Amino acid sequence: MRFEIKVFPRSRRRIVEKREDGLLLVRVSAPAESGRANEEAIKLLAEHFDINKSRLRIVVGSKTRNKILEISN
Repeated sequence: MRFEIKVFPRSRRRIVEKREDGLLLVRVSAPAESGRANEEAIKLLAEHFDINKSRLRIVVGSKTRNKILEISN
C-alpha cells in the first residue's frame, strides 16, 4: 500500500494529521539534516499505524517535503 505524506521538520508537536484529500501531514521535531526528519517521520507513522517501522519505506522524495511511502507486508 502506498500513500502520500508531507513532512514538516522542526515542528513544535509530533503529530500525524489527515486531510480530506487523503494526504497525511506529518509534523516532526527533528531538523531536515542527514535524514533525521525522515527517520522520525517513519517512526511516528509506524506508531500511528501500529506497525513495525521496518515495514515502512520512502519510495519517492527522500530529499523533499512531499513523499510517497510504502507499507510492505
